[in-house]
Amino acid sequence: MRGDAVMNRSDSSIVAVCGMLLAVVALAEPVSISLDQAVRDALSRNPRLIALGTTRDAMRERPAQATGLPNPMFTYRGMDATTGGAFPNTSEKRFEIEQPLPGYGKRGLREAVSVNEAGAMGAEAEMMAQEVIWMVKEAAYELQAVQKALLITRSEDDLLIRMAKVAEVRYAAGEAAQADAVKAQTEITMLKQKRLELEGREKTLRAKLAFLMNIDADQAPATIIATIPDGPLPDSVALVKSALGKRAEIKGAQLKVDRSELQRKLMTRESQPDYKVGLEYRAIERQDDMVMFMVGVDLPLWRGKNRAAIREAGMMATASEADRTATERQVTLDVQSACYKVATARRTVELYQKELIPQSAVRLQASEAGYRAGKVDFSDWLESQRFGLDVRIMAVMAEGELGSGWAALERAVGGSL
Repeated sequence: MRGDAVMNRSDSSIVAVCGMLLAVVALAEPVSISLDQAVRDALSRNPRLIALGTTRDAMRERPAQATGLPNPMFTYRGMDATTGGAFPNTSEKRFEIEQPLPGYGKRGLREAVSVNEAGAMGAEAEMMAQEVIWMVKEAAYELQAVQKALLITRSEDDLLIRMAKVAEVRYAAGEAAQADAVKAQTEITMLKQKRLELEGREKTLRAKLAFLMNIDADQAPATIIATIPDGPLPDSVALVKSALGKRAEIKGAQLKVDRSELQRKLMTRESQPDYKVGLEYRAIERQDDMVMFMVGVDLPLWRGKNRAAIREAGMMATASEADRTATERQVTLDVQSACYKVATARRTVELYQKELIPQSAVRLQASEAGYRAGKVDFSDWLESQRFGLDVRIMAVMAEGELGSGWAALERAVGGSL
């Protein structure tokens, strides 16, 4: 009984240790995630987005600062005779407090400018978020294509080995030259080189995704399941209209226009006087204390700088209007270019899947049959194999281009379609 109990405790310990080891291994190994999850991780971890978001939140504290009054000034003055005086206990003491007051409408305009600047920073943060989403999706679709190409190259080894064996059998029978088998072996080596290039691209793309997601490269997901949209391509005119209403660049350009107008109004107000109110209490030895009230107004006599500021604001408003127009034109071009890219990539994928891949398979079968019958040279069979391999790799790369095209279209529109 005691032995069984000891064995049970030992077994339980072994199971526990094994479970911990498996958990550590599971945590250490990169996992597969969905494209949506990759995007969410990037948006929540990307340091540039965090910096812009924090800056935006910080700038939202500026309106309260802009509307606040300047600090009042408290002053103590002491006056006494130059001879026989009792400094610092003077015979006359003055306590003054003064409060500057901005001219009418200045505080409201300064607040509006601060709100506008915070909104502009928010638009910049939104632009960066859309850029990060696009870069994650583009890298994910390309990574998925490269990994599919790697699987194709690995499966091609079996065909090349079979081709080499056929060549060796025909050489042993005196029906083919020894060079045929050598060519097959050389092609296997060249396939390894192609695989190395693809593996290098895979590592580069995983490193890029890790950078966007703010994680170490060895923690990047092994694969990202990125489903390529297969719905109909929306009308480009409707997409342009949607983009003009959604793109953060348009919002930012409009905010610049509004800010220029606010600056012009503020500079016009700045040419008008500010005010100052004050209260003074005067204590005079052996006399009655006195209270004084003061009202002051500055005299904006030197109007040259204010006029220059107003002219500057007017020119900036004109420049902002031109910039907004240019941004609208650029957004229109972005949408149209992305639509063309998606349409072209979709037709390319269909061409590979419906025509070139089936044709390459028929060509390969015909070349093999002809070589076995001694009617086709081994180089022709090898060329058919290369053509079939290239076509299948280009097909999956075209799929990646199609996915990247959809991502670019979403970026151009300013959000999900």
